[in-house]
Amino acid sequence: MSLRSPAFHRLSPRRRTPRGPSARRRLPLVGLLVAACLGTLAPAAGAAGPPRASAPDPARELARTAHPFTDLRPLDRMIGSARVVGIGEATHSSAEFFEAKHRIFEHLVEEQGFTTFALEANWSTGLLVDAWVRTGKGDIQALMRDEFQESYRLWNTEEYLDLFRWMRRHNRLHPDHQVRFMGNDLGYAGPNLFDTVTAYVARVEPALLPRFRELYRASRPTGGVESWMLGYMARPLPERRRMADEVNRALTLLERRRPARDPKAREEAAWAVQHARAIAQVGTEMAHDLFSEAGLADAMLYRDRIMAENTVWWQRHTGDRMVLSAHNGHVGYETTAPHQYPRLQGAFLRDALGADYVSVGASFGQGSFNAHDTDAPGEPLRSFTVGTLGPDSNAAVLDRVAPGAFYLDLRRTTPAARDWLGGYRPTRNIGTVYPWPEALVPVRLAGSYDLLVHFPRITAARLR
Repeated sequence: MSLRSPAFHRLSPRRRTPRGPSARRRLPLVGLLVAACLGTLAPAAGAAGPPRASAPDPARELARTAHPFTDLRPLDRMIGSARVVGIGEATHSSAEFFEAKHRIFEHLVEEQGFTTFALEANWSTGLLVDAWVRTGKGDIQALMRDEFQESYRLWNTEEYLDLFRWMRRHNRLHPDHQVRFMGNDLGYAGPNLFDTVTAYVARVEPALLPRFRELYRASRPTGGVESWMLGYMARPLPERRRMADEVNRALTLLERRRPARDPKAREEAAWAVQHARAIAQVGTEMAHDLFSEAGLADAMLYRDRIMAENTVWWQRHTGDRMVLSAHNGHVGYETTAPHQYPRLQGAFLRDALGADYVSVGASFGQGSFNAHDTDAPGEPLRSFTVGTLGPDSNAAVLDRVAPGAFYLDLRRTTPAARDWLGGYRPTRNIGTVYPWPEALVPVRLAGSYDLLVHFPRITAARLR
């Protein structure tokens, strides 16, 4: 299912195929299907042949507008007045990508008044981390251990711990400029969500409390995050659809309440409805036929749309300027796997926000990352190292732009650079599992992102 995102990577039909000769035969078939789908969007990589000797060197052209990552001041002009800045990653667990997001967020907080860091994590998890960065109560390391499970395990790193600790320090030092954390994903709805909604109902509509408890009974999780998620996905489809109907009926009951006149009461109601909506989103996602190609595509389309809607709801409700952290395959505009990701979060955000959304892609030349090893029994989480790609790749040219990390505005380049950026070339697209056929796909940089950050070399994130 999701090759580059948490929560659902275990759902792909291929992952349910037994190992052995039949499994080995399945991999080329998947690869052929991917190639067939991608062929409708892009010409074969390298089909145009090498550039003519008289053609401008694209690396030199890109260098004219590139900025070293050591200086983030030009980034302010590139972002302008955007309310949401989506920053991608070409792997789901490399230190340089995580550290870059931390550094950009810190800069935007201090120089441009940004206040929220949003992550491809569950809404309920986001509320718990947000409470910690605002109050400091509890143990952030225990919270990360308990919440970042299953494929979200890739977020339990020293790099994200450093970010959360910086956010907490900032809030202690700047009580009038508090920063916040949100999760916009729908893989899991924690007990804190159910408790918050039912506590609200008990205060404002106690007669409805027994009904809410009944509707939430099957969906309220017990045990750890990973065991609940995997158990939920393993339930029969009719049962998952019945659970989805129940949590959506609970949402409808809250939405139909007469709006309160008191501003404080209206605010409390708005958050309660959004929390109930987050519960219903998880149920609706799990009600898809997760073990068919068409069902997976529908589930991923719904997921990207909902992640965008949750982000927009937070931004419009709080008024915050936000950094949104996710994989390139979610913050960008063009899908590289239409059979699996029909439309990306970035495209939905552009529809909703227009110029108030800016997408920042990330790429690398070589290095290491953490992922689940699909070739090993049990698919353990381990570090992989990859070398440079061929001369027809995006990375081969980007590596020659500058000796160190750099960024550039893909919308404002020289004509020759713009021509090069408009071509489809092999690009690494690594998510929660590796190796995988879609880890190398043709990408058109100019159509996928507004800005790009490139790292010649990356290292695996420090898992905790």
